[in-house]
Amino acid sequence: MIKINFEDIFEPLEVSEDRSFTTFYSTVTAGEDVLIKVEIAPLSDPLLPDVYNLAFGPLNNKGGIDDTANVSHRDIGKMFSTVLSFALFFLRHNTNPNISIGLDGSNDVRAYLYHRMFQTNRTHLDEFFSSIGVDWYVRLLRNQDIERDEDGNAFFKPRPEPFDYKRANHDLYRYYMFKLKKQAI
Repeated sequence: MIKINFEDIFEPLEVSEDRSFTTFYSTVTAGEDVLIKVEIAPLSDPLLPDVYNLAFGPLNNKGGIDDTANVSHRDIGKMFSTVLSFALFFLRHNTNPNISIGLDGSNDVRAYLYHRMFQTNRTHLDEFFSSIGVDWYVRLLRNQDIERDEDGNAFFKPRPEPFDYKRANHDLYRYYMFKLKKQAI
């Protein structure tokens, strides 16, 4: 189980001037430390305006984030607390109050992890964030066809909703978002 505690985080090594990334070391179960990079960047989806994507993980051989790496953190709660603490820092220091941050599980295992993290830390996270789950849908037209894009492909649209904490663990959202609560500023 992941326990979020913003009072128990890893010390950041560096924070970019624009607050778009940070790095820190997390200890893995084998005992060594692994460098983790956290990056927050605008999501390039016109149907989800003012959403920034949160990516994190060890660095790959090109210096980018490997968000598919299988890392066994000794204290996964502290690692996630550090990541979410940085997201809180980013939101508190941004001038746009409408910004949301999103997490996309690169696979079902990660999506399940995020789902359970939001569920089990509801009380703590609700102090700071409004949590949002996002599913995608395709609209069925009256002629029984589906809405399509200019290339004839199914036109998927996001459907954000307040996070349903009673939603079954096998019914994962496609994207997990949160935004700063007004009183948490």
